[in-house]
Amino acid sequence: MSPFLIFLSLTAFGLCGVLFSVWKGGPAERIAALVVVANIAVGFLTRYVPELAGTLRFANDGLAAVVLLIVTVRYGAPWMGGVMLFYAAQFSLHSFYLVTGRSNTDYLHALINNINFAGIVWCLIIGTAVTLRRRARLARQSRSSPT
Repeated sequence: MSPFLIFLSLTAFGLCGVLFSVWKGGPAERIAALVVVANIAVGFLTRYVPELAGTLRFANDGLAAVVLLIVTVRYGAPWMGGVMLFYAAQFSLHSFYLVTGRSNTDYLHALINNINFAGIVWCLIIGTAVTLRRRARLARQSRSSPT
């Protein structure tokens, strides 16, 4: 599979997951989705400054992780723990490549980066599905309970 096709597939998957979270999620899922969109947007912008791309990715993922940590503490959503672990791995990946001076265009970087991004989007989708189920269960209980 061509790298461009993988890139397009992951971007489409990410955008579909984000749209699902914004459309059907609760406040925690919506904020996390907006953070992921901002992260993707800054990732696209790094193409225009290749000499700073590694540093910008490092700072971008670190800032996204901090904002998502605040969301995790504020809303206490269990699925956010998975997102935080994936962002920690992403942050570690970028710091390793930044410190060692390796090119971030190699296969290992792309593989780990793509797995992390897919994991983040899956956590977001699963968190939204859990919120949807909880909302439906509460609606059923409120309809069935006598007032």
